[in-house]
Amino acid sequence: MSTAIDPVETFRAEARELFEQLETTLLDIEADPSDKDLIDTAFRALHTIKGSGAMFGFDAASAFTHHVENAFDLVRKGKLAATKELVEVALAAKDHMRVLIEQPEAAPPGRSEALLAQLAGIIGIGPVVSVSSNDAHPPEPPPERTTYRLHFRLARNAMAMGANPLLLLKELRELGDCTMVTDTDGIPMLEEMDPSGCYLAWDGLLSTDQPRSAIDDVFMFVIDDMELSVEVVEPEAKRLGEILVERHAVSADALDKALDQQPRLGAMLVKEGLVSTDKVAAALAEQKHLKGEVEKVAKADAADIRVQASRLDELMDQVGELVIAQARLRQLANAGNDPHLKSLVEEIERLSSELRDTTMGIRMVPIGSLFGRFRRLVRDLSKELGKEIALTTSGEETELDKTVIERLHDPLVHLIRNSLDHGVEAPDIRESKGKPRQGTIHLSAIHSGAQVLIKITDDGAGIDPVRVRAKAEENGLIPPGAELSEPEIFQLILQPGFSTAAKVTSVSGRGVGMDVVKRAIDQLRGTIDIDSTLGSGSTMTLRLPLTLAIIDGLLVRVGEGRYVIPLSAVEECVELSAEDDRRASGRDFLNIRDETVPFLRLKALFNVVTDPEPYQKVVIVSTGDARVGLVVDQIIGDYQTVIKSLSKIHSTVQTFSGATILGDGTVALIIDVPRLIDFGQASESQKKAS
Repeated sequence: MSTAIDPVETFRAEARELFEQLETTLLDIEADPSDKDLIDTAFRALHTIKGSGAMFGFDAASAFTHHVENAFDLVRKGKLAATKELVEVALAAKDHMRVLIEQPEAAPPGRSEALLAQLAGIIGIGPVVSVSSNDAHPPEPPPERTTYRLHFRLARNAMAMGANPLLLLKELRELGDCTMVTDTDGIPMLEEMDPSGCYLAWDGLLSTDQPRSAIDDVFMFVIDDMELSVEVVEPEAKRLGEILVERHAVSADALDKALDQQPRLGAMLVKEGLVSTDKVAAALAEQKHLKGEVEKVAKADAADIRVQASRLDELMDQVGELVIAQARLRQLANAGNDPHLKSLVEEIERLSSELRDTTMGIRMVPIGSLFGRFRRLVRDLSKELGKEIALTTSGEETELDKTVIERLHDPLVHLIRNSLDHGVEAPDIRESKGKPRQGTIHLSAIHSGAQVLIKITDDGAGIDPVRVRAKAEENGLIPPGAELSEPEIFQLILQPGFSTAAKVTSVSGRGVGMDVVKRAIDQLRGTIDIDSTLGSGSTMTLRLPLTLAIIDGLLVRVGEGRYVIPLSAVEECVELSAEDDRRASGRDFLNIRDETVPFLRLKALFNVVTDPEPYQKVVIVSTGDARVGLVVDQIIGDYQTVIKSLSKIHSTVQTFSGATILGDGTVALIIDVPRLIDFGQASESQKKAS
């Protein structure tokens, strides 16, 4: 069932993207105020927000944005410098614009006036381009007048989305001498016509002293979905046939056929010795090239479409159900002896697998869209804390499922705030330690198999393991004198309520609320590794799955129950004979290629009371730097797993991340490998203690 698209919500979604682009651009301008391309980008973003806001009824946002746009127009023309003060006000204005569009009723009273007063003060006292002492206002040189050939066709739904072609034509006429002709060839028969559709196109000439960018500004808020062709033409007389061909009203071939009754123009010119054959061939080649470029632009404009995220979620759910149905079909086919059915099932399995990969690919989003949001956070908080901290990033092109990225924002914010507040030292302290005054926080992402590793690294003071141990013993988290490795000690800061901070600040404290971060990462089926060197800095590594919807798994049997182990965690499978089982009794270690690997008996962990199989199997899994074996009765094979969340009744079960439906309709639990290993180790420790 189709869902009607709300034009206002569509505008708000586009505005969010523009605000993110504007914030990034303003931060770049602060670092390099002389970059004219950045100034133009900021101006265009403001122009789009202003025009689109007015079109969709956000008059307050449009009027406010107009003043900010004027300030950047002065910067663009060299009459005002892009100072840090201007960027500061512009960032605050950007935040206010977002409120005026997202929640206009929540806009603080008087906020617009206060920001505009600050802006007026900057414009009044800001540095102005130096002028001659003889003339405070020297006359500007007359701009060069240019003639452009225009062709534009709006999107079919342009008027339904609020665009008004008459206003666009009016703005074009305000730029100079404009002659426009309406193209009605696209109007369908009456019974095929959509009353709200736009079927017209326009062709014409514009002679203006305005820059080329002024034409783009006219179409700024509709350009993504329209056809637009702008060509510079020399103001000279041309033949009718030449103009028709240049306008693409008639093809060169059609014109040639019409002129076949008389000698061709090129042939006549060559015959008269007025032009060489090469010159004619060059003119024809130029004509063909220009036509090809116009076609490329048209195709590029139509290459991307906007799709609602909810529709992608529905598509993913339907693909998941298809995968389950395909698995059931495969099981039924394997139970019979029909070769034609088995061949068809293999083809359906291939197609469903390709559809799954394609659908997952559609949902993948570069993590750079998330990293870019933290530049403002680091800038503002470092200023508030009186520190000099730069944020650097790498691996922005690494892709993650959009749902993972959305749920990753808050944990990353917390980790970055911790690094800012209690990781990186104040400039004077850093200088006394021989470090640069400016500290660094580095965000990186990289693919590692079916996982993505996200690292938050700072060059600050690091974590003191002695202090962490003392605090953990004080809080009763560990017994005094417990033998713990340094990584195990660092993991203690993820415990609820743990903090080494002397006081809780308005920003955060290293360890304050870190259990919230751990819970959020656990919900994403990820893990957190902590590495730190006292005096040199810390690194938090988040290991996350690429997607939360479908995974490849290894289906195993333990007793009568079946379980799925994520294939990304599986390294290998070995056999555990009865003799090896007796030899390992009480020690639970295997020797695999001269390496000792501990193993967990899933029957014991899951309280399965059936007799052990004569030839049990061990699935070697890895999590972080640890390798552990899981003893099962049977390895059934690989299985494409559609993850279903557990009910609230089972939400406290820590060893399973979800469930899936098998081909015969029964349910198999999906093992959460890191948590299962933690649970198994805790159980073994309790047995030894007792």
